[in-house]
Amino acid sequence: MVILTQDMIKQLQILMEASDEPHKIAFEDLHQGYPTETMIRFLKARDGNISKAHNMLVDCLNWRTENEIDKILSKPIIPAEFYRSVRDSQLIGMSGYTKDGRPVIAVGVGLSTYDKASIHYYVQSHIQINEYRDRVILPSATKKFERHISTCVKVLDMTGLKLSHLNQIKLLTVISSIDDLNYPEKTDTYYIVNAPYVFSACWKVVKPLLQERTRKKVQVLSGCGKDELLKIMDYESLPHFCRRQGSGSSRYSRSSTGDDCCFSLDHGFHQQLYNYINQQAPGVKPRAPVKQASFHVGFPEPNLEPAVKLLKP
Repeated sequence: MVILTQDMIKQLQILMEASDEPHKIAFEDLHQGYPTETMIRFLKARDGNISKAHNMLVDCLNWRTENEIDKILSKPIIPAEFYRSVRDSQLIGMSGYTKDGRPVIAVGVGLSTYDKASIHYYVQSHIQINEYRDRVILPSATKKFERHISTCVKVLDMTGLKLSHLNQIKLLTVISSIDDLNYPEKTDTYYIVNAPYVFSACWKVVKPLLQERTRKKVQVLSGCGKDELLKIMDYESLPHFCRRQGSGSSRYSRSSTGDDCCFSLDHGFHQQLYNYINQQAPGVKPRAPVKQASFHVGFPEPNLEPAVKLLKP
């Protein structure tokens, strides 16, 4: 692990100060008052190599500008029924905070189907959650816990995982690449829970597609992970699928409620996210039915060759 020095940060700062005006504006929009912390994230992502960190940051700023990422929270997925189907097939939510104030993001990997919309809608909704985390959740946590908080932890539920999930590998690789390139060092740890026996086979295929720094952050916990996770968060912040052994996803539990299941659109996190995006959307909502239109974001075509080789008999 590279130890970053003040000199490294200063050199990157000088390079950023020499940027043209559009890049300066885009960088201000990105760092939201924390330029040093943002530069540190990109330096970490490139092992302290100043030139590579600068190129990565500039590429990120270009991506944000070209795709109008600063406006994505004002682009709702409509109509509401379609938005619900996207959310029901891309299970993600926020269950609370760690004891030191980091948001706990829950992801239902095994029960997400990604079969209700095109890849562009799922990419759009993923980026919207990223931006909402960075612009609303993290600043709120910073204020609540009275210290700067810029990262989260993710708990990935493997309940329901099957080998057929490897058919979704392109979408999952695209989302992972977007996070690696444009939201580096935003997640401290990825906790894997409720892993069935097929997880090891799936992991063997997915692992080579991830950045090394991401792979090092993955921890596979025993069972539902409750005992280990309670070391870093209170019971109230545990995702619903971690609260008892074998509980799986509350989406299929008769005892689940909107407040209990952080994947549900009735959960407070999703209610606030949905309302926030609709409040940001310009103009008056039309009464007539609205045509679906995704907010297309450019993304690199993933190199799936390593995965294809592993899948071959």
